[in-house]
Amino acid sequence: MFKLNARPRFAVLVVLALVMLLTRSHHVGGMNFLPDASWAIFFLAGFYCTSIWSAPLLMLAAAAVDLLAIQFGGVNGFCVTPAYWALIPAYGSLYLAGRGFRKIYQPTLASLLTGFGAAMGGALAAELFSSGGFYLFSGYFSQPTPAGFAARLLKYFPATVEVMTLYLVMAAAIHILLVNLSAGRSADLHGR
Repeated sequence: MFKLNARPRFAVLVVLALVMLLTRSHHVGGMNFLPDASWAIFFLAGFYCTSIWSAPLLMLAAAAVDLLAIQFGGVNGFCVTPAYWALIPAYGSLYLAGRGFRKIYQPTLASLLTGFGAAMGGALAAELFSSGGFYLFSGYFSQPTPAGFAARLLKYFPATVEVMTLYLVMAAAIHILLVNLSAGRSADLHGR
Protein backbone atom coordinates (compact mmCIF):
# COMPACT_ATOMS: atom_id res chain seq x y z
CA MET A 1 0.00 0.00 0.00
CA PHE A 2 1.28 3.46 -0.94
CA LYS A 3 1.36 5.94 1.95
CA LEU A 4 2.90 9.37 2.42
CA ASN A 5 3.89 10.94 5.72
CA ALA A 6 1.72 13.75 7.12
CA ARG A 7 3.76 16.69 5.77
CA PRO A 8 3.88 15.49 2.14
CA ARG A 9 0.16 14.55 2.32
CA PHE A 10 -0.69 18.08 3.41
CA ALA A 11 1.53 19.53 0.67
CA VAL A 12 -0.21 17.36 -1.94
CA LEU A 13 -3.62 18.48 -0.68
CA VAL A 14 -2.57 22.15 -0.92
CA VAL A 15 -1.20 21.65 -4.44
CA LEU A 16 -4.39 19.86 -5.53
CA ALA A 17 -6.52 22.68 -4.11
CA LEU A 18 -4.39 25.28 -5.94
CA VAL A 19 -4.67 23.38 -9.22
CA MET A 20 -8.42 23.27 -8.70
CA LEU A 21 -8.49 27.01 -8.16
CA LEU A 22 -6.41 27.63 -11.28
CA THR A 23 -8.36 25.31 -13.55
CA ARG A 24 -11.90 25.22 -12.21
CA SER A 25 -12.59 28.94 -11.99
CA HIS A 26 -13.22 29.22 -15.74
CA HIS A 27 -15.06 25.91 -16.38
CA VAL A 28 -13.96 25.89 -19.99
CA GLY A 29 -10.76 24.96 -21.71
CA GLY A 30 -9.56 27.14 -24.49
CA MET A 31 -6.76 29.29 -25.70
CA ASN A 32 -6.74 31.35 -22.50
CA PHE A 33 -7.68 28.83 -19.82
CA LEU A 34 -6.66 25.38 -18.66
CA PRO A 35 -9.43 22.76 -18.67
CA ASP A 36 -10.97 21.82 -15.33
CA ALA A 37 -8.79 19.31 -13.45
CA SER A 38 -11.37 18.48 -10.77
CA TRP A 39 -11.92 14.86 -11.76
CA ALA A 40 -8.20 14.07 -11.75
CA ILE A 41 -7.82 16.01 -8.50
CA PHE A 42 -10.37 13.87 -6.65
CA PHE A 43 -8.78 10.66 -7.93
CA LEU A 44 -5.32 11.87 -6.92
CA ALA A 45 -6.59 13.00 -3.52
CA GLY A 46 -7.92 9.50 -2.92
CA PHE A 47 -4.52 8.07 -3.83
CA TYR A 48 -2.25 10.48 -1.95
CA CYS A 49 -4.33 11.81 0.96
CA THR A 50 -5.26 9.25 3.60
CA SER A 51 -7.39 11.58 5.72
CA ILE A 52 -11.10 11.08 5.18
CA TRP A 53 -11.42 14.88 5.47
CA SER A 54 -9.51 15.53 2.25
CA ALA A 55 -12.52 14.70 0.03
CA PRO A 56 -15.02 16.94 1.86
CA LEU A 57 -12.45 19.74 2.02
CA LEU A 58 -11.87 19.55 -1.72
CA MET A 59 -15.63 19.41 -2.33
CA LEU A 60 -16.07 22.58 -0.28
CA ALA A 61 -13.19 24.17 -2.18
CA ALA A 62 -14.84 23.24 -5.51
CA ALA A 63 -18.15 24.77 -4.39
CA ALA A 64 -16.36 27.91 -3.16
CA VAL A 65 -14.51 28.28 -6.46
CA ASP A 66 -17.78 27.86 -8.34
CA LEU A 67 -19.50 30.46 -6.19
CA LEU A 68 -16.65 32.95 -6.61
CA ALA A 69 -16.43 32.33 -10.35
CA ILE A 70 -20.16 32.94 -10.75
CA GLN A 71 -20.37 35.92 -8.40
CA PHE A 72 -17.18 37.72 -9.38
CA GLY A 73 -15.67 36.01 -12.43
CA GLY A 74 -18.49 36.36 -14.89
CA VAL A 75 -18.96 32.59 -15.19
CA ASN A 76 -22.50 31.55 -16.12
CA GLY A 77 -24.34 29.72 -13.33
CA PHE A 78 -26.14 27.39 -15.78
CA CYS A 79 -24.93 24.25 -14.00
CA VAL A 80 -25.88 25.36 -10.50
CA THR A 81 -29.30 23.72 -10.18
CA PRO A 82 -30.81 21.23 -7.72
CA ALA A 83 -28.66 18.66 -9.57
CA TYR A 84 -25.48 20.31 -8.21
CA TRP A 85 -25.74 17.95 -5.22
CA ALA A 86 -25.04 15.03 -7.56
CA LEU A 87 -21.42 16.20 -7.59
CA ILE A 88 -20.98 14.78 -4.09
CA PRO A 89 -21.33 11.13 -5.15
CA ALA A 90 -19.59 11.92 -8.45
CA TYR A 91 -16.47 13.29 -6.76
CA GLY A 92 -16.78 10.62 -4.08
CA SER A 93 -16.59 7.94 -6.78
CA LEU A 94 -13.34 9.39 -8.08
CA TYR A 95 -11.91 9.74 -4.57
CA LEU A 96 -12.82 6.13 -3.70
CA ALA A 97 -11.29 4.90 -6.96
CA GLY A 98 -8.04 6.63 -5.96
CA ARG A 99 -8.18 5.09 -2.48
CA GLY A 100 -8.76 1.66 -3.97
CA PHE A 101 -5.80 2.05 -6.29
CA ARG A 102 -3.57 3.17 -3.40
CA LYS A 103 -4.20 -0.20 -1.70
CA ILE A 104 -2.87 -2.20 -4.66
CA TYR A 105 -0.26 0.23 -6.02
CA GLN A 106 3.21 -1.07 -6.83
CA PRO A 107 5.97 1.00 -8.45
CA THR A 108 5.63 -0.76 -11.81
CA LEU A 109 4.28 0.12 -15.23
CA ALA A 110 1.64 -2.59 -14.90
CA SER A 111 0.45 -1.00 -11.68
CA LEU A 112 0.18 2.40 -13.36
CA LEU A 113 -1.98 0.80 -16.06
CA THR A 114 -4.15 -0.71 -13.33
CA GLY A 115 -4.40 2.78 -11.82
CA PHE A 116 -5.55 4.14 -15.15
CA GLY A 117 -8.24 1.46 -15.22
CA ALA A 118 -9.31 2.42 -11.69
CA ALA A 119 -9.43 6.08 -12.73
CA MET A 120 -11.59 5.27 -15.74
CA GLY A 121 -13.96 3.21 -13.58
CA GLY A 122 -14.23 6.14 -11.18
CA ALA A 123 -14.74 8.49 -14.12
CA LEU A 124 -17.60 6.40 -15.50
CA ALA A 125 -19.32 6.36 -12.09
CA ALA A 126 -18.72 10.11 -11.73
CA GLU A 127 -20.18 10.75 -15.18
CA LEU A 128 -23.27 8.71 -14.39
CA PHE A 129 -23.81 10.66 -11.16
CA SER A 130 -22.96 14.14 -12.44
CA SER A 131 -24.44 14.05 -15.93
CA GLY A 132 -27.25 11.73 -14.92
CA GLY A 133 -28.09 13.99 -12.01
CA PHE A 134 -28.02 17.04 -14.25
CA TYR A 135 -30.15 15.33 -16.88
CA LEU A 136 -32.76 14.20 -14.34
CA PHE A 137 -32.81 17.01 -11.76
CA SER A 138 -31.62 20.25 -13.38
CA GLY A 139 -35.05 21.16 -14.67
CA TYR A 140 -33.72 21.79 -18.18
CA PHE A 141 -35.03 18.52 -19.67
CA SER A 142 -38.81 18.14 -19.61
CA GLN A 143 -38.93 14.55 -20.86
CA PRO A 144 -35.73 12.73 -19.80
CA THR A 145 -35.31 9.31 -21.40
CA PRO A 146 -32.57 6.68 -21.29
CA ALA A 147 -31.89 7.31 -25.01
CA GLY A 148 -31.63 11.06 -24.40
CA PHE A 149 -29.17 10.49 -21.57
CA ALA A 150 -27.15 8.01 -23.63
CA ALA A 151 -26.81 10.59 -26.41
CA ARG A 152 -25.53 13.19 -23.95
CA LEU A 153 -23.17 10.64 -22.40
CA LEU A 154 -21.66 9.86 -25.80
CA LYS A 155 -21.35 13.56 -26.57
CA TYR A 156 -19.70 14.83 -23.36
CA PHE A 157 -17.97 11.91 -21.64
CA PRO A 158 -15.10 11.42 -24.14
CA ALA A 159 -13.89 15.02 -23.72
CA THR A 160 -14.09 14.69 -19.94
CA VAL A 161 -12.02 11.50 -20.02
CA GLU A 162 -9.51 13.13 -22.36
CA VAL A 163 -8.93 16.03 -19.95
CA MET A 164 -8.74 13.74 -16.93
CA THR A 165 -6.26 11.50 -18.74
CA LEU A 166 -4.06 14.48 -19.61
CA TYR A 167 -3.84 15.52 -15.97
CA LEU A 168 -3.30 11.96 -14.74
CA VAL A 169 -0.46 11.40 -17.21
CA MET A 170 1.19 14.60 -15.97
CA ALA A 171 0.67 13.49 -12.35
CA ALA A 172 2.11 10.03 -13.10
CA ALA A 173 5.19 11.60 -14.70
CA ILE A 174 5.72 13.82 -11.65
CA HIS A 175 5.14 10.84 -9.33
CA ILE A 176 7.70 8.71 -11.19
CA LEU A 177 10.22 11.57 -11.18
CA LEU A 178 9.82 12.19 -7.44
CA VAL A 179 9.98 8.48 -6.58
CA ASN A 180 13.18 8.12 -8.62
CA LEU A 181 14.71 11.23 -7.07
CA SER A 182 13.78 9.98 -3.60
CA ALA A 183 15.28 6.55 -4.34
CA GLY A 184 18.49 8.23 -5.57
CA ARG A 185 18.74 10.33 -2.41
CA SER A 186 18.13 7.26 -0.27
CA ALA A 187 20.91 5.36 -2.08
CA ASP A 188 23.25 8.36 -1.63
CA LEU A 189 22.48 8.46 2.10
CA HIS A 190 23.31 4.76 2.40
CA GLY A 191 26.58 5.02 0.45
CA ARG A 192 25.36 3.13 -2.61
